[in-house]
Amino acid sequence: MNGAGAVQAMLPGADAMRFYADLLDAKLEALMTYGQIPDGEPVPPEHADKIMHAYLKHPDFELMAGDAMPGVPFEGMKGVMMAITYPMAAEAERIYKALAEGGSVQMPLGETFWADRFGMVTDRFGTAWAVNGGPRDMPAA
Repeated sequence: MNGAGAVQAMLPGADAMRFYADLLDAKLEALMTYGQIPDGEPVPPEHADKIMHAYLKHPDFELMAGDAMPGVPFEGMKGVMMAITYPMAAEAERIYKALAEGGSVQMPLGETFWADRFGMVTDRFGTAWAVNGGPRDMPAA
């Protein structure tokens, strides 16, 4: 995968983070609920099991995520997507297929002028993804 640094997103919960860790061959290094905050503000009981901080680490990237704060309704991710690029088309195909299972396809995986494979999918957790594989050289800006 290409990329460096950390990405922060509001992704839906522990199940999603465990799925992404397994799928992306990353390590889930932290998974703290609002109910586990030490010496924190009181949390409504219905929010105690929601994720305050999740941290997924891979040699090429880090992903941090959490559920919406108490009192803030989560209405889904709108107008954004996670984008991921793999050097080889076969790995992009594997990732795309797994993300599409139980989700919805916005753009079938296919060849484009910038990559051997590209597709867009919303996974079963409601997270939108753009998956690239086998990127091609592009003209310099």
